[in-house]
Amino acid sequence: MPQYNPPVRDMQFVLHELFDVASEFKQIPAFAEVDVDTINAVLEEGGKFASQVIFPINLSGDAEGCTLDKTTHEVSAPKGFKEAYKQYVEGGWPALSCDPAYGGQGLPHTVNQCLYEMLNSGNQAWTMYPGLSHGAYEALHAHGTDEQKQTYLPKLTSGEWTGTMCLTEPHCGTDLGLLRTKAEPQADGSYKITGAKIFISAGEHDMVDNIIHLVLARLPDAPVGSKGISLFVVPKFMVNADGSLGERNGIYCAGLEHKMGIHGNATAQLVLENAVGTLVGQPNKGLQAMFVMMNAARLGVGNQSLGLTEVAYQNAVAYAKDRLQMRALSGPKAPDKPADPIIVHPDVRKMLLTARAYAEGARALATYTVVQLDKELHHPDEAVRAEAADAVALLTPIIKAFITDNAWIATSHCMQVYGGHGFIHEWGMEQYVRDARINMIYEGTNTVQSLDLLGRKILGDNGKKMKKLGKMVAQFVEDEGISEEMQEFVNPLADLGEKVTKLTMEVGMKAMGNADEVGAAAVDYLRVVGHLVFAYMWARMAKVALERQNSGDPFYKAKLITARFYFAKLLPETASLIRTCRAGLAPLEMDEALF
Repeated sequence: MPQYNPPVRDMQFVLHELFDVASEFKQIPAFAEVDVDTINAVLEEGGKFASQVIFPINLSGDAEGCTLDKTTHEVSAPKGFKEAYKQYVEGGWPALSCDPAYGGQGLPHTVNQCLYEMLNSGNQAWTMYPGLSHGAYEALHAHGTDEQKQTYLPKLTSGEWTGTMCLTEPHCGTDLGLLRTKAEPQADGSYKITGAKIFISAGEHDMVDNIIHLVLARLPDAPVGSKGISLFVVPKFMVNADGSLGERNGIYCAGLEHKMGIHGNATAQLVLENAVGTLVGQPNKGLQAMFVMMNAARLGVGNQSLGLTEVAYQNAVAYAKDRLQMRALSGPKAPDKPADPIIVHPDVRKMLLTARAYAEGARALATYTVVQLDKELHHPDEAVRAEAADAVALLTPIIKAFITDNAWIATSHCMQVYGGHGFIHEWGMEQYVRDARINMIYEGTNTVQSLDLLGRKILGDNGKKMKKLGKMVAQFVEDEGISEEMQEFVNPLADLGEKVTKLTMEVGMKAMGNADEVGAAAVDYLRVVGHLVFAYMWARMAKVALERQNSGDPFYKAKLITARFYFAKLLPETASLIRTCRAGLAPLEMDEALF
């Protein structure tokens, strides 16, 4: 019953009309040949794969789930997953943004992110299998030895092998300083690794011949805490000198988690018993290498929620146009029918527009950020790379937390549009709600992202990165402030910018007296800043739409209406958030015995 139509038109608007990414890429030698036609061709073909190949097995994959053979420790993915992955590899999709030195196509991450948005709309659980491989690829590409790169990167690039990140242990999640997995050095330079990992997405499956695990562990003489963690690459099957697969390594799946959502992805409990691994990067510096993977994953999780918001919105709109229920309060709108379609009712429209505004705002922010990522990694000017790196660092926790929070709101609204049918599996909506919920938890909970934003990215550098964002917003306000038709967008943006500046200073002063004030304010603070960057994106989109509203294309009319909805109905949330943020720590000070 569900449906999915790739939002290629809106992607093209963001890429070409809002940000003119082709011109941006011309400043980067590696991407100078990437033009509008190339990007559009990827969007069209990627959309076909997402909607025609993996979307049809999303609902069935959720119902079937993964199966563990406890005798062999092998895991079978749901029916159709392996065949879809084979088509994915044959189409060359895993190599899209990978280094040509290892068989990649060398396209910008920006293009790859658009592909992955559509894949996440089509089937988030399936997309996590190739998605995690990108993180493993990035970590090895940045920190691996030449031998590790030659051994693993070509196969990860082609998609013949997949990758995972093995961090969490039964007794510790976010606090990696507590992990216990041990790595014993061997005479040949390898390590024997022993321990247990849980919640490992795509940790075991039958879709490829080998799985490359990146594992955090401690050396025998390692310092306590997070400063004593090293990173190792541990293949499921050992790799011979000629590239062929050797014996089975000592890492296996002991169990699969029974989860609320993403049933089609194997969330594995992995046991390592003298598994052979090789060191990635420097001893006791594993977190630095792993953060390459974790930051990629955080951007990817935001993209997962963008994909879910989009597909939930599309289905809720289709249902609202078709479902007949009661009459409009102002009189019948479909007098030839026994009742009006529910899309005539104001609150249904509010729920639909909430999902639409959050999807389109997220698409703009995610695209802007990944363009900065491409600059950080590839621009020839060191100063440009540094500026872009600051932008990516500041916006990554916002993308992870704000977009995933919004997806939880949006998918819940879309399920509500369906009424009772939304609660029934065959309609597809309840799966989007369940799948969306994990995105707020993994790759660092949204509270952790909030602490990272306020404590490390803003207060930690005395507001340097935040001031750059504020300056960019202020410049836009100044440039557009003279335009009468932009006032409804510019004025609230300017007002919120000033309030964020004052709020940041206030929280910072409180934190100097008691660091717990950061913890009390962080979640609300991130949501305020999330709205600030969304408001900036929506004001910029409104500017383009206003300039082209007389073109005859109804796309621009819809964009303007959605922008006005965002500023009128969603942005005002910041008023209450600022008040609760200012309330600080005092309302939380209750003795533990009283809880």
